[in-house]
Amino acid sequence: MQANNLKLTALLVVFLCFARVNAQDSIPEPQKIDSIAIDTIVIRSFQDRIKNIPRGANLTNPVISFKRTKPLKNKYNRFKIPSFWDNENKIGFNFSEVAFINWNAGGNNSIAGAANAKFVRNYKFRYVQWNNDLEVRYGLNAQEDRELRKTEDVIRFSSTFGYRKDTITNWYYSVKTNFNTQFSNGYKYPDTETPISTFMAPGYLFLGAGTSYIPEGKKFNLYISPITQKATFVLDQDLANNGSFGVKKAVKDADGAIIEEGENVFMELGFLITNTWEKEIMTNVLMNHRISLYTDYLNSFGNIDVDWELNFNLKVNKYITSNIGTQVIFDNDILFDEVVDDAGVVTSKGVPKIQFKQILGIGITYDF
Repeated sequence: MQANNLKLTALLVVFLCFARVNAQDSIPEPQKIDSIAIDTIVIRSFQDRIKNIPRGANLTNPVISFKRTKPLKNKYNRFKIPSFWDNENKIGFNFSEVAFINWNAGGNNSIAGAANAKFVRNYKFRYVQWNNDLEVRYGLNAQEDRELRKTEDVIRFSSTFGYRKDTITNWYYSVKTNFNTQFSNGYKYPDTETPISTFMAPGYLFLGAGTSYIPEGKKFNLYISPITQKATFVLDQDLANNGSFGVKKAVKDADGAIIEEGENVFMELGFLITNTWEKEIMTNVLMNHRISLYTDYLNSFGNIDVDWELNFNLKVNKYITSNIGTQVIFDNDILFDEVVDDAGVVTSKGVPKIQFKQILGIGITYDF
């Protein structure tokens, strides 16, 4: 029995020695430490448990109430696809009235109104800029014991196309056209029988090429054109026969009969400078400036035709505005104080004079 135990003990010792020799160490070999520094620390925050549950809380079927919500003050603006067009539509009406009843200081009842509209379409993308502007104004005045009189009458259209060589410069190679005339007859009051101007008499058309300075983000435009053709239209034949606004007058015989009708178009070629500037000089006070300077190369170089308009718009609120403005015009072809003798012969054609207009009005303006 002892012999068998010794044999088992010997076999067990041999097995353990063999297993120890072929066994693997469970401790891993040391690894290379990552050189990237970790500077982020994650801190977990646990939400506090609700200790007191209100009686009215419905945990099984929660209901959302909008009773305490308020509507938006401003209209929600939906996303619009960006456009390269900048549009402006403005319609306004100015009104003034004076009434007297048993007024010791005297005076006549009167009422006046003037309507105006302005439409702007401007396109700008990289090297190209195209500005279009249409403005119309018309006003009337009615006074007690006096006929209806015109106070304002303007149709003006302007279009300028410009191209620049890069997106850094503010100078453009430009082509510009201007057109302006009036709606109805104009009279030298109190004479309302003989018109001194009508629709397209005169009508002015400017067409030329030059350069424009249009700074980015500012409503400023300076246009310089060394080559501009000016066409003066006098489509009323009576005015054309009289040689009004510079056109060639009719040829008459000794008895005053017309041999050759007066011309309806007077062409000039000259130098043109125009400038428009719109700026908010203070809160709710907007300044609009427009000037045009033109001189003719062929007939009267050095005589400058001036058309300068300056307006201040005072904004009371979104719809009510006040307007203060002036306009100065000097045209060497528009003559005043014509002298005619008793026989009907013109002894003096007259002289050019400075024309001045001042306006003040309060009215309603609507933008759309």
